[in-house]
Amino acid sequence: MRTAIVTGEYYIGGETFINRHIQHLFGGDTVVVCGRFHGENPYDKAWFARREKPSTADLLTAPYWMLHNRIVHNTSRLPFGKAKRDLADFLRTQKVELILAEFGTQALAMAPIANELGLPIFTYFRGTDASKAIQTERMREAYRRMMPRLEGVFSVSQFLLDNLAKHGIRHLNSTVIPSGVDVRQFVPGQKQPLNCLAVGRFVEKKAPLTTLRSFAEATHDLPDAHLDFIGDGPLLEDAKKLANDLDAMPRVSFHGSQPHAFVRGKLATAQFFLQHSITASNGNTEGLPTAIQEAMACGCVTVSTRHAGIPEAIDEGSTGWLVEEHDAAGFTAAIRHAMQAPDLPEMAIRARQVAEQRFDNDVLLKKLEARILATIA
Repeated sequence: MRTAIVTGEYYIGGETFINRHIQHLFGGDTVVVCGRFHGENPYDKAWFARREKPSTADLLTAPYWMLHNRIVHNTSRLPFGKAKRDLADFLRTQKVELILAEFGTQALAMAPIANELGLPIFTYFRGTDASKAIQTERMREAYRRMMPRLEGVFSVSQFLLDNLAKHGIRHLNSTVIPSGVDVRQFVPGQKQPLNCLAVGRFVEKKAPLTTLRSFAEATHDLPDAHLDFIGDGPLLEDAKKLANDLDAMPRVSFHGSQPHAFVRGKLATAQFFLQHSITASNGNTEGLPTAIQEAMACGCVTVSTRHAGIPEAIDEGSTGWLVEEHDAAGFTAAIRHAMQAPDLPEMAIRARQVAEQRFDNDVLLKKLEARILATIA
C-alpha cells in the first residue's frame, strides 16, 4: 500500500524510527512529504517539501487563508493556494493510498487535504507533540478538531495517550506501538564491570547534570566505575565543568554526538544505562525513549525515572530501578544499589528478553501494518 510518510525535516539520520518507516513500511512502498528538505535522500524516495518559498499569489492571499484556517481548524499550519495544489498533485501523481503523519503536529497540516482527496490518514504521537505542544489551549483545540479527520492514532506509550485525554483529545481507534529496536543489531557484548552509559541530547528533560552528579556520588569509592556520555546540546559545557568541579573527569568521558554504530558498540559493553528524564519547564516530556529500548536489547540494567512511558518498559527490580523525577538522592542510591545487586547477570538476561518480546521493531512494524489495514478494510 503506497504510503506518504509525513515528517518535519528530511533527511535526519537520528530519526531512526521515522527512517525505518520510510525504508520498510509496506515493503518500502513509500514517498516522503516533509516540511523542509535538507538535501540528502539516502533511500532514493520521491519527496515533496511543503515549506518551499511561496508564490507571489500565495503571499498576497496568505492573510485570508491563515485567518480562515485559524477559524476553521484553530491552526494556520495548513497549506493553501499553489502550495496546496502542488501537494495534491504530488500525492495524486505518486498514487499515494495512505498517509502516515509522524508526530501529531504534522497531522494538523495534512488532515484536511487528506480528507479532500479521500486518503485515509493516521498519526503517530512520539513525545513533544503530546506534551510541550499542548501547553496552549489553541493547540489543544486544534488537536480536538483534527481527531475526527483521522482514521486512527498511534502512540509510542500509553502515557502520551493519557496525557492527550486529560485535555479532551481522544480518538476511539488509538493503539500503543513503541518505536522499537532492531534486536538483531543491538545485542549484548562482553560487559565491562561498573561501566555506565548515558545517551541523549544535553537538554533539560534529560537532566544530564543530575545523572552526572549522582554517578559521581554513587561511585566516589569505586575507582573502576566509568560513565560515558554520548550526545551534545546546550548543557554539554555545563556538564564538563561540573565533572571538573566534582573531580570526576578521570571516570567520565564526553564523546559528543556520534553515529548509531558507535552508540551500539558502547551499549554492547555497558553494564548500566543511566537516564534521569524529567518533565521540562516548558512541559516537554519523553514518549518512551528509544535509547532505553536499545539499552535493554543490549542487556544493560537501566537506572531511570518514573517519567512518561519509561515505567511501561522497565520492570522495577527485575530489569532496572526507577526513582521519582528530580529525586537526585534517590537516583544516587539507585545507582549504588544497582552496582551492588547480586543478580546483575540475571537482570541483564531479563532486560534482553523483554526487548525481544516487546520491542522487536520487525514485529512492531508488522503490528502497525496490520492495524492500518484492519482499519481501512
